[in-house]
Amino acid sequence: MNITFAQTFLEVLASGNLNRAAERLNVTQSTVTTRINALEAELGQQLLVRNRSGAQVTAAGFKFQRFAEMLVQTWKQARHEISLPKAFESACTIACHFELWDGVGEGWCTGMRKHNPQVALSVWPGEHADINRWLDSGLVDAALVLDVHPRNAWSVRALMEDQLIQVATRQRDVMRWDPDYVYVDHGADFRRQHAAAYPVEETAAVSFGHSAWALKFILKHGGSGYLPARVVSEHLAAGRLYRVNGAVSFARTAYLVSNDAITRDWPWFEKSFASGNFAFSQDFDPHA
Repeated sequence: MNITFAQTFLEVLASGNLNRAAERLNVTQSTVTTRINALEAELGQQLLVRNRSGAQVTAAGFKFQRFAEMLVQTWKQARHEISLPKAFESACTIACHFELWDGVGEGWCTGMRKHNPQVALSVWPGEHADINRWLDSGLVDAALVLDVHPRNAWSVRALMEDQLIQVATRQRDVMRWDPDYVYVDHGADFRRQHAAAYPVEETAAVSFGHSAWALKFILKHGGSGYLPARVVSEHLAAGRLYRVNGAVSFARTAYLVSNDAITRDWPWFEKSFASGNFAFSQDFDPHA
């Protein structure tokens, strides 16, 4: 199958329109149409319904989308690894959940570049749905995640306990309700623990699903919220934030998921985590 056809199909889905897809691909609309027609002929299925309002994916197109993404990503990865300069001995592709970049993924990459310069790194950021798809298709060699699912041939190890602490832009004790409280959604476990610790009827006026965005908002506008200790440590030291006295803290586990069939041939891989700012706390059985 022509990789360009799959790339064009995905671009049409992303843009919702053949004209916009053509502009983004820097080709004519007729070229986009020709590629889609050729792809549909090769598969023997209609993938898109085209009309004046745009392009809608069919049931067959919806099923093909996942495979098209795998084809394109595999092609990119193959080009990356095959074209490695002689200075590199191997290439490692790792996925990192957005919440784990600061202080975890970034620290690992920094250590890798310092201690293993012979390894080319490719880091893919994503939510858990994205990362699970990459793991299932084998597009990444390892992943840093906060949620795990059973997978054959993949090992899952608890990497660190991620402490969530309540911080504020002014010094204060814990209170029943802060009108400037910013709710940060750290996942299902956090929601349950937070509801048990703070059984109040009030609702935060502002909420975020991302720690970095919440931190930026709190620093600019004031207020309080639960954030990872590793993310706010420098702001606490500088006096820009204060830990709320008496506030309960929460914890979530960060995991390393790795493809043993690949990483067992990399003697530097486990050492790169065990010798960093965190260490494997235990082997984890996702089937338990």
